[in-house]
Amino acid sequence: MKIVIINYGAGNIQSIKFAIQRLGYTAILSNSIDEIQAADKVIFPGVGEASSAMHKLQNSGLDAVIPTLKQPVLGICLGMQLMCNTTEEGHTKGLGIFNVDVLKFSDKVKVPQIGWNQIDKLKSELFTGISNEAYIYLVHSFYAPLCKETIATTNYEHAYSAALQSNNFYGTQFHPEKSSLVGEAILKNFLLL
Repeated sequence: MKIVIINYGAGNIQSIKFAIQRLGYTAILSNSIDEIQAADKVIFPGVGEASSAMHKLQNSGLDAVIPTLKQPVLGICLGMQLMCNTTEEGHTKGLGIFNVDVLKFSDKVKVPQIGWNQIDKLKSELFTGISNEAYIYLVHSFYAPLCKETIATTNYEHAYSAALQSNNFYGTQFHPEKSSLVGEAILKNFLLL
């Protein structure tokens, strides 16, 4: 199986690669459009700021390629947010894969939200074998509200989307590569799709 982690200058790439290796698979880091299109599975990571990350995607032509991919694609954290219509972070237009706009938490709560949180209302093969109220690890200041593409929820200030799915595109607000055994199981489920 050819697994490509999109290498466009975002953080958390090495930790995802190591998590895949722990599962017994090999992933390559690439920003080559040909390699990404030829992959069996694509992981779209993200740690950083939305507008600068989107500029990097635009400069490499990946902003036009990612929405056309037909294989399973997993966006993680900022990767998931960039797959939405827009984000309030830097007033950035996203890839429009998920029909929802990313918002900032209010100043009533501490941001970024950092730490472990429970997921609930799981409804995707991504969560096969994962129980409601399993703990996952999050670091973020922006969130995707609940929408028809929500496949898992969590709560900070209010309920929001912990994960999204639209056809072959999946996104997790949390970091499966940093979410211990639960995260490893979710990554394995993705690789087995």
